[in-house]
Amino acid sequence: MRADAQRNADKLREAAAGLFRERGLQVSLKEIARRAGVSHGTLYNLFGSREALIDDVIADLAATTLGTVVAEALAKEDAWEGFTHYIERVCELQVTDPAISDVVAGSYPDAERLMAVCARSHDDAQRIIERAQREGGLRPDFIGEDLIFIFSTNAQLARASKDVVPDAWRRGVAFMLDGLRTEAAHPNPTPPLTPDQMIEVLGNLAGTRQPT
Repeated sequence: MRADAQRNADKLREAAAGLFRERGLQVSLKEIARRAGVSHGTLYNLFGSREALIDDVIADLAATTLGTVVAEALAKEDAWEGFTHYIERVCELQVTDPAISDVVAGSYPDAERLMAVCARSHDDAQRIIERAQREGGLRPDFIGEDLIFIFSTNAQLARASKDVVPDAWRRGVAFMLDGLRTEAAHPNPTPPLTPDQMIEVLGNLAGTRQPT
């Protein structure tokens, strides 16, 4: 890559990282180019697509951020405390880091590196879930695919309440976690989602927020 092209690519990465984390992965590519001080065409020439830019800028950041949350959860001596820490921290990231919120939602399935991060995160979450179930704190019928109900609900309510009561999401998460305790469990009237069903539901949710 020529030196001028490398400089433009670096400026675009910096601009994209800032805007993605301020406003989420759906931010206009034209706005990214404007902040970087280059043309819209230059962005496409260097990266080719939104998904390629996301993979370049966000995948490693998301892996590090979510990996840290997992490590913190697994370091908790009490497995239930580790599970609640994981849920609360991911929900907090959905509020404070719009880019990570979009990652958790699986909003860009064509961003291959990012989807690999999502898959690893799901596997890590399953470890946290199974650990809490082995120690008896978490109800035994909860599975990784059920996280969609927590994270999707939290993301939407957090966006709606952030300018009214910024910490309101914590109340909702507290209610949900109490309902997941073993002693609070009642038979669930419906079976869990399959992995394929979860992916389809995530796609439907993401489809309501496609960039223009």
